[in-house]
Amino acid sequence: MPTKKLFVLDTNVLMHDPTALFRFQEHDIYLPMVVLEELDNNKKGHSEVARNARQTSRFLDELMVGVSKDTIGHGIPLASGSISNGTAGPSGSLFFQTRIMEADLPTSLPGSKSDNTILGTALALRDERKDVTVTLVSKDTNMRIKAAILGIHAEDYRNDQVLDDVDLLYNGMSELPADFWERHSKAMESWQEQGRSYYRITGPDAATWHPNQLLYLEGETPFEAAVRQSGEDGSIIEIVRDFRGKGHSVWGINARNREQNFALNLLMDPEIDFVTLVGQAGTGKTLLTLAAALAQTLDEKRYNEIVVTRVTVPVGEDIGFLPGTEEEKMTPWMGALMDNLEVLTQSEHSNDWERAATQELLNKRIKIRSLNFMRGRTFLNKFLIIDEAQNLTSKQMKTLITRAGPGTKVVCLGNVAQIDTPYLTETNSGLTYVVDRFQNWEHSGHITLTRGERSRLADYASEVL
Repeated sequence: MPTKKLFVLDTNVLMHDPTALFRFQEHDIYLPMVVLEELDNNKKGHSEVARNARQTSRFLDELMVGVSKDTIGHGIPLASGSISNGTAGPSGSLFFQTRIMEADLPTSLPGSKSDNTILGTALALRDERKDVTVTLVSKDTNMRIKAAILGIHAEDYRNDQVLDDVDLLYNGMSELPADFWERHSKAMESWQEQGRSYYRITGPDAATWHPNQLLYLEGETPFEAAVRQSGEDGSIIEIVRDFRGKGHSVWGINARNREQNFALNLLMDPEIDFVTLVGQAGTGKTLLTLAAALAQTLDEKRYNEIVVTRVTVPVGEDIGFLPGTEEEKMTPWMGALMDNLEVLTQSEHSNDWERAATQELLNKRIKIRSLNFMRGRTFLNKFLIIDEAQNLTSKQMKTLITRAGPGTKVVCLGNVAQIDTPYLTETNSGLTYVVDRFQNWEHSGHITLTRGERSRLADYASEVL
């Protein structure tokens, strides 16, 4: 079987990741002419797909510099392309379709359809190039199914996957073994500073901990701590605050389980600039984040205002264009925010006037912004909440997080099991991407919330439906 591979790229691969041109190492890439046509048809607009189509065209234009018509048929070296990703550049070549290729497609697959034209090209290449293994790369599941029926080897584009399996995603906490204290007590140091308890732990376990990872030990006297410093010579851990008691609430909200308590510790820590909360619906992500944001913005005056944004991907049919200002257009997408604000602002003893005054105050401090207008902005001393972050690509996530200026805290909320954006999966979502990339930074923290706290009805529905 030939070791050299020739990858035929579908258009959706390049519109998903323009740098896919340079991700196939020593192997060659083949672009059917219909792919260039589809890139041209999708280059207009301000969507992520349109931007990626234009970027792909720019990459191709750079590769074509100094290339004559006679040399195109022999392949264009991909090493001449410009991409800075810190890895060795590709050594393969790029081939364009320069002639009509005849293929015996079934009559049930009309050649006028773009997907079928690409399939026909791949089929002709397979029969013509016996010296290489021809593989069709597509993000379209149906395209790969049709290729398999025709006997064409097809694969999904997986280079942008952060993990092989979402179960391998860092969950932000670790249970200590039952004999932890017995094994570490001799070489352990302990002290108190500003009313907080610290321990210096050495040993093989401590070397594997991540900064701000949350550790716990169950038993008669439960132990919960956060890693403050981690290194080969040992780690420093700090006993976390307990937000379960009524006297330690955050804006009237108490933690109901261990994960929520860890989440509030991360959200209330001024030394942590970036927090990611992952969990299914009903685990309290939005409520805890809003409570922490209000407490630090209105009570502690640590931040000037709260900025909330989310990607506007509808679950059902789109409701069309909406009238009004940016904030009014975003209001229908912020139902979860409004529901949680009602919980945080309601009081048994408040009258209508007090509720109206509270709502007016919150409207001045909580700003709802659209993702479409984030590019080029800088947020100073803001508490930025990115809701439904699982629907963002890694590039969009980078665009948002880099908007943070001095004194700004960024919190990403989402459930990787509920992704509505086409071609995004649990393993290549922007939320998965940042959780994996930020786990070793000392000013970031992550926790996966597992227990639902809505109602017994919601908990039972999550299990059986």
